[in-house]
Amino acid sequence: MRNKQFKITEFLMPLHFGGWVRKIAILGCLLLLVSCQAKNQLPNSEAQVKVARVVSGQSLEVLGMAEQPNLISQVRLVGIDAPDLRQRPWGEAAKEQLENLIGGVEQLVTLEFDLEAKDKIGRTLAYVWKNKVLLNEELVKQGNAMFVGRSPNHKYDQRLERAQQWARLMGQGIWNPEKPMRLTPPEFRRQNL
Repeated sequence: MRNKQFKITEFLMPLHFGGWVRKIAILGCLLLLVSCQAKNQLPNSEAQVKVARVVSGQSLEVLGMAEQPNLISQVRLVGIDAPDLRQRPWGEAAKEQLENLIGGVEQLVTLEFDLEAKDKIGRTLAYVWKNKVLLNEELVKQGNAMFVGRSPNHKYDQRLERAQQWARLMGQGIWNPEKPMRLTPPEFRRQNL
């Protein structure tokens, strides 16, 4: 009887050991996959930069991005579309509000990045924060920009959509019933090329 038990355990030992080897191999593969994914993600999802100038109600020029701190970079605010500067008086109002929210040139703002970091013309796409206020949202809430969801950057779409609903309800800026903006910014740009 003893002899039989010994042979069974000898037989089961390799199976038990093989299970551990398989588990270790699977764990190793999972660790390798996780380490590969981390390299493809942005190392930082935020950057603090200095504002060089406000270009329009939806774009800025900033200093302090990447390796060259004195190089000016173009930044496009994600999730909004502000009236063109020639679309009076709404374009100027949007630019002025963004300047007021920032507080002037040389001010620090925080850029928060989503999935897509650049647009098709090379501008950095970002949510802009100043004193814990999302400037993209404030422009929409005051009726100086429209919410426009752009794939794949959807991090704050709900906030921006709610801000637009509020602005429309309150008749703010471009939604003012006495002086509404008749053409959306893209329509205006198409007609005024």
